[in-house]
Amino acid sequence: MCPLPPTRKPLLCYVTDRRSLTGVSDLAIKLQLQKIEQATKAGVDWIQLREKDLPARELASLVEEAILCAENGAAVLVNDRLDVACATGASGVHLGEQSLPANEARRLVSKRCARDNFIMGVSAHSLEGAMQVEQAGTDYVIFGPVYETPSKARFGRPQGVPRLREACKRLTIPVLAIGGITLENAGDCFAAGAAGIAAIRLFQDAADLGNLVKELRKLS
Repeated sequence: MCPLPPTRKPLLCYVTDRRSLTGVSDLAIKLQLQKIEQATKAGVDWIQLREKDLPARELASLVEEAILCAENGAAVLVNDRLDVACATGASGVHLGEQSLPANEARRLVSKRCARDNFIMGVSAHSLEGAMQVEQAGTDYVIFGPVYETPSKARFGRPQGVPRLREACKRLTIPVLAIGGITLENAGDCFAAGAAGIAAIRLFQDAADLGNLVKELRKLS
């Protein structure tokens, strides 16, 4: 585990989904980079590049461009592709429950990246899964879905705030809530002990990202 870099509270993570921006491939990349730049300027702490369908070379190019867009200090995390994260100098990697096991990923990081500040997190969709994630030596866990959301429907019924609260109580690493997070319910997640939130639509669809971030900061 590595100590997470200092961030403002709560920790805000924008999870990308370029395909929801437009069906035109080249334009989607351009629009996604614009969104990343807007998010980092607004004060979002982490950008998680969740573009699983991109070939390694195209993903690496997107990561490098995203790092340039996030020059104000936002961390860029690569979803699933540890090799791309290490090769591009990204801040870290975010693994799914069915991805490379976290302990194996940590071993590979020590060989390939040789960086003490490489961030590694994992998604968990149950309290048991979250506890296993912590035992594997990850730096944070994204827990959910907390609320109903189309993008997380395949993971079953929402965990709800009570289970989020239990996860935050039982774990010593930061827990970020995900799944159906809105400005109206984010405060309940923070009150339950979440260190922050991760979301796609909340940030991607915001008409005024700067104001959204300010309002979220007031809730913690």
